[in-house]
Amino acid sequence: MRLLLVEDEEGIGKFICQGLQEAGHAVDWVRNGEKGLEYALSADYDVLILDIMLPHMDGLQLLQEVRRRGIKTPILYLTARDTVEDRVRGLNIGADDYLVKPFDFSELLARIQALLRRPPLQTTHILKVDDLEMDTIKRIVRRAGQVLDLSQREYMLLEYLMRNAGQVLTRTQIGERVWGFDFYNESNVVDVYIGYLRRKIDQGTPLIKTVRGVGFRLSADETLE
Repeated sequence: MRLLLVEDEEGIGKFICQGLQEAGHAVDWVRNGEKGLEYALSADYDVLILDIMLPHMDGLQLLQEVRRRGIKTPILYLTARDTVEDRVRGLNIGADDYLVKPFDFSELLARIQALLRRPPLQTTHILKVDDLEMDTIKRIVRRAGQVLDLSQREYMLLEYLMRNAGQVLTRTQIGERVWGFDFYNESNVVDVYIGYLRRKIDQGTPLIKTVRGVGFRLSADETLE
C-alpha cells in the first residue's frame, strides 16, 4: 500500500515512516500542509495520515481542501488536542478516523489496516489471477496451492500488479507506487524486481508480461511479450 504522511515533527515523522515501511508500506513524508496538498493531488494514495498542527496550512484546512477537491482516499488525522470538539470537527469535515498523540505504533497500524479494509477501497482480501492467489490479511501468496516465499518488496510489487491485473503499468507507475517519490525513474530497480518475481511465480504459465517500451502487465492470457 502507498501512504502519505504529513507531519512536521522530525522525530515523530521518522518513527512513523520506519514503522510503516517495516510493515510493508511505501510512504511519502512531507512536513507542511501546502506540500501535503500538492502530494495528495499528484498521486494515488491508499491512506492519508495528517497531523493537525502543521505550518503553512494546518491539518484541518488540508483535510477540508482534499475533500473539496473530490479526493475520497481514507484519512486518518493525528492530534495532540484531546478534546471532544476537536475530534468531532475533524470527523465532520471528512476524516475517517483520528488518533491522539502520544500513541502506540501498533494502534496506528491497526487503524490504518482497518481503513484499508473499508469498501470500496478493498472489497475483498483475497486477490486471484489464474492459479495465483494472495491473502492480503495473512500476507500469504500461493501459486497452484504452493506457498511462495516473497521478500517484503516483492510482495508489495506483486500486490500492485494483482490489484491492477490486465492493465499495463509503466515502470514509473510501479516505481512510485512501490518505492514512493524517492524512486528514480532512470533506475532499473523495477526490472530487477520483476525478474525476482518471475523466478518465483512463473514456474507454470507465465503471468507477468512485458509490454515493450511501456512496462508490465499481470495476466493469464497467452499474449506474447
